[in-house]
Amino acid sequence: MNIHEYQAKELLKDFGVPVPEGAVAATPDEARAIAESLGGPVVVKAQVHAGGRGKAGGIKLAGDPDEAEKVASEILGMRLVTAQSGAEGKLVRKVLVERATQIERELYAAVVLDRTRECLTVMASPEGGMEIEEVARTHPERIFTTHVLPGAQLWPFQGRGLMLACGLDARTAARAAAVLKSMVALAWEKEATLVEVNPLVVDSSGQLVALDAKMNFDDSALFRHPEIAALADPEEADPLEREAAAMGLNYVRLGGNVGTMVNGAGLAMATMDVIKMAGAEPANFLDVGGGASEEMITKGFEIILSDPNVKAILINIFGGILRCDVLARGVVAAAGRLEVSLPMVVRLEGTNVEEGRRILAESGLKFDVAASMAEAAAKIARLVGGK
Repeated sequence: MNIHEYQAKELLKDFGVPVPEGAVAATPDEARAIAESLGGPVVVKAQVHAGGRGKAGGIKLAGDPDEAEKVASEILGMRLVTAQSGAEGKLVRKVLVERATQIERELYAAVVLDRTRECLTVMASPEGGMEIEEVARTHPERIFTTHVLPGAQLWPFQGRGLMLACGLDARTAARAAAVLKSMVALAWEKEATLVEVNPLVVDSSGQLVALDAKMNFDDSALFRHPEIAALADPEEADPLEREAAAMGLNYVRLGGNVGTMVNGAGLAMATMDVIKMAGAEPANFLDVGGGASEEMITKGFEIILSDPNVKAILINIFGGILRCDVLARGVVAAAGRLEVSLPMVVRLEGTNVEEGRRILAESGLKFDVAASMAEAAAKIARLVGGK
């Protein structure tokens, strides 16, 4: 689960990390009032779940309350298109208005869950303000890391080492190490998979300030953290993903053109892999589960077909709890009811597989039945112009 910058900064503040003074506004008038209360120049920042806001015009400096009101009126209601938002962009409903900071130096700092090492990895770089992926690509030697064992704290020598490597003097490095320690404590306590501050700046008075913040949390742990779950903004979620969740379907929209319907998360991941290996790109992850009903299958089709990028559909079912003949009847009924015109490739395996294939073959609908995952992927790739 992602949260907004202003929410992430509130959490950082709770853990002792310095953040700029500011507040959230939903209207230009509110932005003006906040700027008046702060005094001096302010920064008006679009609050959406996407990076690259500055390049897209979503972050602007305002010298006084009048300009803050004007800038907020320009940002609020705009559809911000960034490298992370997709072509449709993100509608800006709120802005963060905060006191402008005189920046002397920018750093990058993050705590991320390292699934390979089964621990938290703490990252720091002197290349603050840049996308860390770009730094990793062009100057990997400028990223410094250390690891924290499960349940442990970041030791002062670890934090100081990272910040000295970034070129800070000993006194500033010690203060920056305390910020890193607080970020690690936040990650452990709230079960965050990412706590990122980019940039972490040294201001004109030599103090450290978290100028931007991004946090992700483990969805599976939210039941232990209702205070974090309450921060979710449903308006930021993909509308198709919200619709699928309401039906009990596990759906994630991707960027390809092959719609997928699979029963079982592991099989769905494997299906996406074989589609890519065949030279095509999956448009979604859709797990209908082991006990999918005809209604759920119909809803799955509706959600897949709502994505205009989908050019063909691959249905990959292993009949265990859900028998192949039952699934086939549901697929035929749903496809017929919705008048699906897109080409469909179906791979069935498991209980009553022959009966399931017979039902598909005699349905009169355009099903291309495959005997294996590899064959199904090859067929679907040809249909959408892959290999």
